[in-house]
Amino acid sequence: QVQLVESGGGLVQAGGSLRLSCAASGRTFSSYAMGWFRQAPGKEREFVAVISASGGTIRYTDSVKGRFTISRDNAKNTVYLQMNSLKPEDTALYYCAKGRVVLPSTIAAGFDSWGQGTQVTVSS
Repeated sequence: QVQLVESGGGLVQAGGSLRLSCAASGRTFSSYAMGWFRQAPGKEREFVAVISASGGTIRYTDSVKGRFTISRDNAKNTVYLQMNSLKPEDTALYYCAKGRVVLPSTIAAGFDSWGQGTQVTVSS
């Protein structure tokens, strides 16, 4: 079972930036896609971004395109989410997730391990 630990969340003003990190245990990190999801209070968990095992394929939800960047360092077993130009509507608990396969998925069913989440709060 892969363990995922997120970090980097916090409180930031609108227009600011944060960089989330997700460290994964295990020796097969480079064998599967990794994704970020978020869940705001009273809302369902939603897809944010995903990166394939090699990093060659990336997908974003429309609301974060041009503002967020997902990346990974397979040597460090870590995936990142750089978030710029943050908006109050980005406020949520952000989860890192391990994909079931090499290729990226944009739905929760495509992931089989989840971190505990890191809170991002954007003030107006």
